[in-house]
Amino acid sequence: MHIASPILVFMGVSGTGKSTVAGMLAGRLGWPFQEGDDLHPAANVAKMAAGHALTDEDRQPWLETVAAWIDERRAAGESAIVTCSALKRRYRDVLRRDNVVFVNFTGDRDLVLQRILRRQGHFMPPALLDSQFATLEEPGPDEQAIRIDLALSPDEQVAEVAAQLRAIMGD
Repeated sequence: MHIASPILVFMGVSGTGKSTVAGMLAGRLGWPFQEGDDLHPAANVAKMAAGHALTDEDRQPWLETVAAWIDERRAAGESAIVTCSALKRRYRDVLRRDNVVFVNFTGDRDLVLQRILRRQGHFMPPALLDSQFATLEEPGPDEQAIRIDLALSPDEQVAEVAAQLRAIMGD
């Protein structure tokens, strides 16, 4: 597979380190980076902060906003990185483009919970973690995805994404 100007969507449940690793990689590559959580409508943030899981209907406008950001980067011919939980295939279908590659963070629920408990100032409460794992549909073999092990350090994760990205870009 060869992809020119890839757009990486860092996906997975809350607390996996998507934003940390995406930001590190974007800095290393000099690519535009968008924190997907910042694109949520205020009503979604308030609902999650109150401990309520989002419905598919709640997520749809957010996914469309993330997709619009992806389309802006594509129109500019830019490679870019965005975070978005993209837990279900139908959510990824809204975001999928020829040059979109999903970076899927996989690992142990307890490790993710420990990370969430250490996190400061995020609207996502630990109580919603189980609902996210229940919702998660891992990317299928027909989806362009890179799998990243949560047990690796952020530096190791960046190196792994970069190595797999080089293979995808044909470098």
